[in-house]
Amino acid sequence: MHSLSRRAFAALGLAATVAFAATPVLAQTVDALKKKGEINVGMLVDFPPYGTTNAQNQPDGYDADVAKLLGKDWGVKVNIVPVTGPNRIPFLLTNKVDVLIASLAITPERAKQVQFSKPYSAATIVLYGPKKDNIKGPADIKSLKIGVARASTQDVALTQIAPQGTEIRRFDDDASAMQALISGQVDAIGCSTTVAAQINKRQPGVYEPKFTLKQQEMAVALRPGQEDLLKAVNDFVAKNTANGELNKLYRKWLDTDLPKMQ
Repeated sequence: MHSLSRRAFAALGLAATVAFAATPVLAQTVDALKKKGEINVGMLVDFPPYGTTNAQNQPDGYDADVAKLLGKDWGVKVNIVPVTGPNRIPFLLTNKVDVLIASLAITPERAKQVQFSKPYSAATIVLYGPKKDNIKGPADIKSLKIGVARASTQDVALTQIAPQGTEIRRFDDDASAMQALISGQVDAIGCSTTVAAQINKRQPGVYEPKFTLKQQEMAVALRPGQEDLLKAVNDFVAKNTANGELNKLYRKWLDTDLPKMQ
């Protein structure tokens, strides 16, 4: 009797384990979300202008507007769930959110954990300098002083392509590098197109992007095995890229056009 109970208990435990293990990969369809009438979207709120909060402390930014556009397209209410960089994928995999629209750059490591949609956004890092200077590629910066924020994406990207002997001046942050360019301490800087747009606002028509150092494409992330949902998200991205809606939102938040993506 006792051993039978133990076996029954073990079987029950195994069943519970199997059920728990299956939870993160339950197939979820657009029809199921529409029937529910809402979608829970994980989003960063500490990564402006992609994710931020407004004066009412509500989620805002480019990602928030993309989430709202998705909800409008599908006819469902959007519940934005604030996530952090480290917990955004765990939130998705444990069903705390249905999808992530959280400035998640596509990487091979992440693609082992989640399914990525077609990219809906990108952060482009450029070499930015005076229009009057003829800088077309890495070979043209050898004799120049180039500024970057220390240990940033642009620092790494620039260090990789700069010819031997290029003087790279590293500053504490983007604001310091921007000031160094405007004051003439450096000939050009490596920066995101967001920072470039800020410089152009302060000194319109003086500077221009010279060439791209790096482009990080961002996508909607879904749990593995959700082919129906993935197709629907891809259709949403394709449609709103083609009709210019995503570009409109990107211009609103980043003062520049949505980069061309794969």
